[in-house]
Amino acid sequence: MLVLTRKTGQKIIIANEIEITILETKGDAVKIGIEAPKQITIYREEIFEEIKKSNRQATEQAQAIRLNEAIEAVNLIKPSSPKREG
Repeated sequence: MLVLTRKTGQKIIIANEIEITILETKGDAVKIGIEAPKQITIYREEIFEEIKKSNRQATEQAQAIRLNEAIEAVNLIKPSSPKREG
């Protein structure tokens, strides 16, 4: 992790594409501005964690549905009982 100290108005440049500007500091809060290309998605950590959680739940639900469908399909294909010759 890179740790930097910046003052209000100072910037950090990432990969020649992302510019982070320190806009304001108040107590233990820092207001920052981020300029980045439109194709780069930026989330607050708590939002990103909610998205990941939601995606995990959706994946688990989809897997459960596929499993249930497979079980139903197997139940529809029941082996025929052997014929007795005699």
